[in-house]
Amino acid sequence: MANVAVIGAQWGDEGKGKIVDWLSERADVIVRFQGGHNAGHTLVIDGTTYKLHALPSGVVRQGKLSVIGNGVVLDPWHLVKEIESIRAQGVEITPDTLMIAENTPLILPFHGELDRAREGQTTVAKIGTTGRGIGPAYEDKVGRRVIRVADLADAATLAGRVDRALVHHNALRRGLDLEPIDRDDLITQLQEIAPQILPYAKPVWRELDRAKKSGKRILFEGAQGALLDIDFGTYPYVTSSNVIAGQAATGSGLGPDAVDFTLGIVKAYTTRVGEGPFPTELHDEDGERLGTRGHEFGTTTGRKRRCGWFDACLVRQTAAINGMHGIALTKLDVLDGFGTIRICTGYDLDGQHLDHLPTASEAQARCKPVYEQMEGWTDSTEGARSWADLPAGAIKYVRRIEELIGCPVALLSTSPERDDTILVTDPFRD
Repeated sequence: MANVAVIGAQWGDEGKGKIVDWLSERADVIVRFQGGHNAGHTLVIDGTTYKLHALPSGVVRQGKLSVIGNGVVLDPWHLVKEIESIRAQGVEITPDTLMIAENTPLILPFHGELDRAREGQTTVAKIGTTGRGIGPAYEDKVGRRVIRVADLADAATLAGRVDRALVHHNALRRGLDLEPIDRDDLITQLQEIAPQILPYAKPVWRELDRAKKSGKRILFEGAQGALLDIDFGTYPYVTSSNVIAGQAATGSGLGPDAVDFTLGIVKAYTTRVGEGPFPTELHDEDGERLGTRGHEFGTTTGRKRRCGWFDACLVRQTAAINGMHGIALTKLDVLDGFGTIRICTGYDLDGQHLDHLPTASEAQARCKPVYEQMEGWTDSTEGARSWADLPAGAIKYVRRIEELIGCPVALLSTSPERDDTILVTDPFRD
């Protein structure tokens, strides 16, 4: 019996939603352990498309428990709207199927305002955030002034937490020429949303401990990608939380032995949304073709993704940082029909060969990819469900990726449909 952590191994948008949904059929509990509603997962099930942002991907599977862990920052108003939207598609969501950790920090309206005000400054380089307040909420968490789910249950506690937050935020807002926050209005908004959130609030750490001890299978669902990790990503063009596999324990309340198998989701090429270095980015017809065929637009924002060739150097790096046991390779079908395919195996930095991406942002920006060229394939891989359905060129490409990143393929996805998946190694091994 194994518990599995699913993480993005690139810059996000690797297709985690489908893989988590596919794996959740064999899981008992699905846990979202970090991030906010700036991330989005698109699931296509029996022709129906579900777009999730705050909810764990497991909610679309009946009979499973979905958990929002303490490592998440949660916009309560967005969550309520998302629950209503998914219910309208025929999915039942109740306190029996969805649980929110009582110590989950809340994203408040002024967090988004601060996020957008900072990004709008012309004197500071843009990070490329979604402007939804995720970063400022995490700042308040480590600054010990955030409001948490449990605080909604007591009026006096809530008022005190709001006062503490406003001492900080109103000072910031003056410097940004923003109006001070209306304290009473904010408290009223929180008191109105509280009855819709509190029924889901539980001591998640205790429930997960019981699940683990009783032998239930737990699936930990990450958001974003490892290259956006606050410590190990392309800083400062990163998200505001730890997104790597080690966060699965911290962000849910379980110990470090909770994860038995780490599965990295890897796209067969590379994409990135927002600002920051991207060594293999393409500004030519091949890049446009990848974006068009791959429908590379963000689930949450609709922003066009930057596209480039597969970067084995980066994935080798994230495989080590996350202790990945295997990868799920997605969107292989997007490469169908390319006469020539390139794989980045390292970088040239001012004449020096590197086998990893350096930490300094200026050095990252100067890295030039060193490519290995492979012959493409003409037959379609779309919808393949076994190795026998794949062209020889596609198999050769997959095997070369395994060699270069030092990590085997556990699953191979050949379309957005749930069943168009080739299983090589079962992460939920018995």
